[in-house]
Amino acid sequence: MTITQLKYVLAVAEYKNFTQAAEHSYVTQPTLSMQIQKLEEELEVTIFNRKKKPIQLTPIGEKIIQQARLIVDESERINDIVDQQKGFIGGEFKLGIIPTVMPTLLPIFLKNFLNKYPKVKLVIEELTTEEIIKKLTDGHLDVGIAATPLENEAIKERPIYYEPFIGFVSSDHRLFSKPNISEEDLDIDDVLLLEEGHCFKNSVINICQNKNTIDKNHFQLESGNIYTLVKLSKEGLGMTLIPYLHSLELPEQDKQYLKEFSNSIPAREVSIIYHKSQLKMQLIEALKTTIDGVIRGAISFHDVKIISPLNKKSVEI
Repeated sequence: MTITQLKYVLAVAEYKNFTQAAEHSYVTQPTLSMQIQKLEEELEVTIFNRKKKPIQLTPIGEKIIQQARLIVDESERINDIVDQQKGFIGGEFKLGIIPTVMPTLLPIFLKNFLNKYPKVKLVIEELTTEEIIKKLTDGHLDVGIAATPLENEAIKERPIYYEPFIGFVSSDHRLFSKPNISEEDLDIDDVLLLEEGHCFKNSVINICQNKNTIDKNHFQLESGNIYTLVKLSKEGLGMTLIPYLHSLELPEQDKQYLKEFSNSIPAREVSIIYHKSQLKMQLIEALKTTIDGVIRGAISFHDVKIISPLNKKSVEI
């Protein structure tokens, strides 16, 4: 039994196809198939049901995959230990960021990070929280940045900042005359939301006091982009809530429509997240240190109420 064979097994389990697994493993399909067959013969079990389309794991194959992932992770930890001993911070580092954080946070820290760690090859993807968690679990991401808490036992969370929600209210809206808004003012039927798949949408719904009384017959519009929601609000189609850092980037003429919360300010917790078996801890520490060093100058709020991206109660800090 070899580490290489276990890596091939993991690849087939992920892609459910020998040809695709071979392509992603940078070997020929016959080589990959032969090595997996050797492993099955050695163990005297069948790991994959090849008659199914797509290929499926056998019951014993499910158990073998779980152990194989642990063995491969632990074997790669040796390189991580050596890198940490040498103080080396470099190599490929794959980062996933949720769409409502990427456009505001990335410009704040990216240049600083690349200048400080020139030997790091940073690969960045814009992904939903669900996609980030899956890729972290499958080993296709090293770290993510997302709204938390996620309450996933396999995922470690390290908060980097707390970002308040800001109301964006057009001049013909019922709340425009108010100097500030409160959670009690919000009506979920009157709030423009991001489309499904965005954790920011779930947080906004959790803020609204009457979230369980959505009128399905009332006009509702969802978008995949916060700035689209802002434009629609200006057209009189409803109000919306945006993250604080997004509000700083609005044109000066649009800032007249911003409404802060008067008390018990709702905010989201933004964290660096990674799988509990993650290896590249020296890179994760470098990323967190870099962000910590620059984010304090852009955002500093206290006494905020953290709104969960899940359907959970809020937490005041």
